[in-house]
Amino acid sequence: MNLPPPTSPRADHNDRWKFLRDVLVFQLKMLLDNLRDFALMPISLIAALIDLIIRGEREGALFYKVLRWGWHSEQVIAVYSAIEDHEPSDFKISRNYTVDGVIARLEGVLVREYEKGGTAASIKTAMDRAIDQIHSETGQARDAVARTADKLRDKFDRGTRENE
Repeated sequence: MNLPPPTSPRADHNDRWKFLRDVLVFQLKMLLDNLRDFALMPISLIAALIDLIIRGEREGALFYKVLRWGWHSEQVIAVYSAIEDHEPSDFKISRNYTVDGVIARLEGVLVREYEKGGTAASIKTAMDRAIDQIHSETGQARDAVARTADKLRDKFDRGTRENE
């Protein structure tokens, strides 16, 4: 089977080896990051349980110490350091759409409904409205991801058919 010649010049061999190194290091870092997260889940729960039973110098002292250790280890692993030398992306995520931002919005809805003396049904309705609002606000980004996935799937399918 003859492959068509590349349409663009091949990258410098040093770039290729740097790329392969970055792929391997990224995989290693992802493994370390996941092992750390796997360990942090029970450790943080045990620390929280100890904090509930034994009063420390402040509420949750041990739990927050575990969080600090996790944050520090995340900095040491530096999963995405391979892109530090690349041009930064202009893609920005609004604080409203981070996990913390979405949880804060939903908590706000829950607290307001509770303070109004809301029933379980009214709280559920309010939460549903808030989630629907978040979905409508993030619809364009979600649609862009879906379109990109469809294009990649089509490209992969075409490549598979051509190789058969």
